[in-house]
This record gives sequence, C-alpha cells and structure tokens, in this order.
Amino acid sequence: MSEAPYDSFNLGDHVGDAPGAVAANRARLESVIGVEAGHMVWMEQIHSRTVTVVAGPQSGNVEATDALVTATPGLALAVLTADCVPVLLSDDEAGVIAAVHAGRVGARIGIVPRTLDAMVALGADPGRIGAFLGPAASGAKYEVPAHMAADVEKHLPGSRCRTDKGTHGLDLRAGIRRQLLEAGCAGVAQDPRCTISDPTLFSHRRAAPTGRIASVIWIDAHQQVPA
Repeated sequence: MSEAPYDSFNLGDHVGDAPGAVAANRARLESVIGVEAGHMVWMEQIHSRTVTVVAGPQSGNVEATDALVTATPGLALAVLTADCVPVLLSDDEAGVIAAVHAGRVGARIGIVPRTLDAMVALGADPGRIGAFLGPAASGAKYEVPAHMAADVEKHLPGSRCRTDKGTHGLDLRAGIRRQLLEAGCAGVAQDPRCTISDPTLFSHRRAAPTGRIASVIWIDAHQQVPA
C-alpha cells in the first residue's frame, strides 16, 4: 500500500511513490479485475498525439505514447489520470479496443481522432464504437485563463465553459464527447465525477504531488472475436 500523499491505491509510477508500492498496487489491480499477471499494458504518457498498437504483453511502460490500441483478447490497456480525461473505446463486433490519455494538450492536438483512425485500421467501424469518459476535472472547477479557453475551444469545439465561480473554464469531456459523436461513434457514456471536487479521487490541480487512478479496458480472453 502506498503512503501519503499517494495512499488510496496509487497506480502511477512517475509521481514519486515508492516503486515497490506501485508494483504491488498494479499486481493487485490485475488480480482483482481478473487479468492474467503481466497482461496489463501501461503507458509513459507525455501529452502527445502518439498512438501505439500493441499485440502482446510489454516489458515496462510503452514509451512516449498517449493512446494504446489492440485487437488481442486478454490484453488489458490502462490509462493513468488525475484530472485529464481517460477515454476508453471499443468496437465489440470487430474486437478492437483503445485506451486514451486526453489532457488539455492532447485533446487539443487531436489524440482522440488519431486513436479512432488506428482502430479503423484494425477493422473497427466508428458506427460501432462505444466510448466511455472516466472521472476528470469538470467544467465547473477547471479554471483557465481566457486566452487558453479560447485556444482550446478553437481546436476542440464545445469545451469552453464558465466555472461555478463565473470564471473562464474548460470542460474537456464535453468537447471530447462532441468530437466522438461528430466522428460517428455509436454512443458516449460518462462517469459524472469531478476529480477536483471528489476527495476520493486523485487530483493534480487540487493537491500536487498526488497519485494516479487507472481506467482499464480489455477483451475477455475467452470471448469469441470474429475472424
């Protein structure tokens, strides 16, 4: 178990937590959700628009990427966040899934559309892709300067908003939801929780340094995927 300020099950290995504690937490997560040991894939997230296709277990983090795509059953894809938006995507019929780290920078420069392109290259169809947006900083709490809100809105329409203080803000999940639906995705579900206001979740903006939560997607190893 990690110690404060990383307690409550930190899964990030880049935030100053003891490596042994992080490794134990990650192994525990695999066990609890029923993923074979060593079959969860983690990223070295850098706020880029780099997408990596993986076909099997990895040794260490996949370097310098912000999205993972696979068509391999039993392989779990993990995205770490503490205010950024975790995006999980799946075309169940094609057997293609993705996990995306979409913070302000990555969402602005198009990490989500690039991930959809990578999924389509593996046989997915946007009309069958379902999306899930995990806990993230909400528009009500995510304050930014006016010029930043305007800039992100230009590249990710629908994301600019007003916070509950009446200041300029960003609702990245709203912008990403619009982006996904305009790309033809079948549907978008969303966890309503705000990382900044929910004390049970890690939030970099509320209390840095802090840990990271993980959002995970995988294809059941026993699931029959069409040839």
